[in-house]
Amino acid sequence: MTPSILSGIRIADMTTVVFGPYCTQTLADLGADVVKIEPEGGDVARNIGKSANTPFMGGLHLRMNRGKRSVTWDLKTEVGKEAMSKLLASSDVFIHNVRPEAIERAGFGYEAVRKLRPDIIYVHCTGYDSRGDYAGRPAYDDIIQALSGVASLLPMADGNPAPRFFPMTMADKVSGLHAVYAVLAAVIHRLRTGEGQHVEVPMMEAVASFTTVDHLYEKTFIPPIGPSGYTRQLDPARQPMRTKDGYIAVAPYQDGRWRRFFELVGRPEIFEEPGLTDVQLRRENADRLYRHMATELPAKTTAEWVKIFAEIDIPASKINTIDDLLEDPQLKASGLFVERDHPTEGRYVEVRPPVQFSAMPSPVLAHAALPGEHSEEVARELGVDINRQ
Repeated sequence: MTPSILSGIRIADMTTVVFGPYCTQTLADLGADVVKIEPEGGDVARNIGKSANTPFMGGLHLRMNRGKRSVTWDLKTEVGKEAMSKLLASSDVFIHNVRPEAIERAGFGYEAVRKLRPDIIYVHCTGYDSRGDYAGRPAYDDIIQALSGVASLLPMADGNPAPRFFPMTMADKVSGLHAVYAVLAAVIHRLRTGEGQHVEVPMMEAVASFTTVDHLYEKTFIPPIGPSGYTRQLDPARQPMRTKDGYIAVAPYQDGRWRRFFELVGRPEIFEEPGLTDVQLRRENADRLYRHMATELPAKTTAEWVKIFAEIDIPASKINTIDDLLEDPQLKASGLFVERDHPTEGRYVEVRPPVQFSAMPSPVLAHAALPGEHSEEVARELGVDINRQ
């Protein structure tokens, strides 16, 4: 069988919660041997959501830590430090989200780890770039959404002046994906040059970069030629619209699609209204087109409109809930969700990697581990008797 792309790459993972574990989960999906170093009670994220049978085995943990081996060595002891040192000496990548002063006290700062493995790829998942004024501050998803401008977007779109958080760990997951490409880039660099390096992945900068791709908008230029905020994304009329029995998402966008819709419903005269008489004006006043469309949609059900829109080549969809995703025909056909039997937690839903490679297999990974499940196994591989006094 063709090996997975990261087969033979070992990653020592001392990250917690979502940012780092989301990164290392993706790397495990690509075939890396990820050894998760946890405190005695395990990563705090193990207790987010109820466990089915065993403490420390909540749904978020099962989702984020498949394929990783868990060790809970006490790094304050001589034998724990020996095991950790040997693990780092045998690892290609060390990734952690420990504050710099704490990792230095533990004896595993970058310079110390370089002595164990000169070509180590040392990745620090942190809240803020170490060159900035906020360096060293604690960082959580809510704080980063606030500082990076994300929490200001919904008020710009709907007129409710209160800033709001997107209801997901968006900052952590966006930063985790930045960490993935950072690790892969550093691995490629080492393959070409033999050189390891220190890599810093700061949450605030990652999310601010992600946000300003579209929303820096006309402030891109110096001097600015207009305000920040991508107007189409912030248009309050660009929302799911009510139908006879629910809501629908419609994305006409192209001028010809708008014209087909209004011809279908018998209202082509809309294009003679002031402000809608040419393509550029219609782009500038798209909110009016959405509002006109919204008056027509309550005449039919969501399913009826989805069928009609497909026939006239206008992208449209019903609004899925999270529960709906499990039954969505597209996701069923692509196999995103699979049912597996965990050795302690029973039957559960696993979310498979969404990316498919034609020349590389997707490994069937081991289940998310219990805290310290592999402490002795990994120590034996390293030649350390973890149980010695």
